[in-house]
Amino acid sequence: MDVLEKALTMLEKRPLCDHCLGRQFALLGYGIENDSRGKALKLALTLHANALFTSKESEGVKKIRVLAVNGFCREAQSTLEHLRKRIIRKSNPVTCFLCEDKFKLVESLVEQALVAVESYEYSTFLVGIELPVTVEEREDEFKAAFEVAYGESIRHEFGRLLGKTIAERANKEVEYKKPEVVVVINPFVGQIRVQVNPLFVRGRYRKLVRYIPQSKWFCSGCRGKGCVKCNWSGKLYSESVEELVSKPLLVAAVGEKTAFHASGREDIDARMLGTGRPFVLEISKPRKRLLDLKKLEAEVNDGAKGKVKVSKLRFTNKDVVRRLKKGESAQKEYRMLVEFEHPVSAENLLLLEEKLTGASVKQQTPLRVLHRRADLIRERYIYKVKVKKVSSKRAELEIRCQGGLYVKELMSGDEGRTMPNVSDLLGNRAKPLKLDVLNVKLDE
Repeated sequence: MDVLEKALTMLEKRPLCDHCLGRQFALLGYGIENDSRGKALKLALTLHANALFTSKESEGVKKIRVLAVNGFCREAQSTLEHLRKRIIRKSNPVTCFLCEDKFKLVESLVEQALVAVESYEYSTFLVGIELPVTVEEREDEFKAAFEVAYGESIRHEFGRLLGKTIAERANKEVEYKKPEVVVVINPFVGQIRVQVNPLFVRGRYRKLVRYIPQSKWFCSGCRGKGCVKCNWSGKLYSESVEELVSKPLLVAAVGEKTAFHASGREDIDARMLGTGRPFVLEISKPRKRLLDLKKLEAEVNDGAKGKVKVSKLRFTNKDVVRRLKKGESAQKEYRMLVEFEHPVSAENLLLLEEKLTGASVKQQTPLRVLHRRADLIRERYIYKVKVKKVSSKRAELEIRCQGGLYVKELMSGDEGRTMPNVSDLLGNRAKPLKLDVLNVKLDE
């Protein structure tokens, strides 16, 4: 069955608009829109039927009537009038079997979409199409019945047409992999919703004081609702690195909320010094994306003066968040002041350097974090240890190791859950007093 014969067979069975007839042959011909393709098929069929009229009048008229009624073809209607043959109209208004004439709404849907996104800053977008299940099932059954081999789906055509028109009208770029905004359109019910993808800003932070948590620390008694224990704040600590860093950026982006992602975390009583810890701030549903990050960096540092300092703020994407979560890929350097139960000699401290440099440490999840982490045994590598004696019972250790090593437990042994450990190596109980993170080296 050739293309024209198949097109006529389709129209004899179902009324089809230009878009929906042309779409069944979308892969035939290049640079032709489906409505133009469908109109050309109907025009060719009209000419063929008109030629047939001279030898087989009744058959020719029958085909022209199919095109006039089920094909909505004006040329076929004009031809019938010229031949002085009446158009047999159906009692109920005829609409396209597949799209229910919804392709006529494309311009209106574009207008609605542009209004829906006008309050957002964006440079890339994508159109998503939602369709009733019955519509897709109807099209699948139609394609199967007529063995459509060169067709395009109704979902794809709506998405392509709407996306192309919005891109031209808004002067924006269609992006399929990582659009900033997704406009979800249901042409059959006229619904439009905007899905705004997050804005990601990366940088490094230094925590210059102790006893500020990295993230919000909700009250264990009320879990953030507010109670006497937390003085009705919902938090055990009034501020955090996350809050100090995120608030100015959230306000500037006119976002809904933020999520703070970092390459590991330091203990609340530890400082984060050196070049700082890599982090990514994820801002949900931002209305503004063209942020002045230099200005915001200064604003954060001014507001958190003496507590937290950020640097190297720049825009990034979700892929960096995934890499940050793999903290084991980072090298970290620590400085720790340790107090021993008994006096230690220079020989003892030299022994520590020798035994721990190049050592692999097996750590079962520390007791102090067992409530929030799986009870596993993890193996981490120590690249180098330097020890400096401070007093008869105190020493300062500098440790460069693989990310994920719990250095406090490296001192105490954590009741045998960390092996080897400083306390066992010297037979002298070691207690960590102060901890500073000096460097987090991540392949960025």
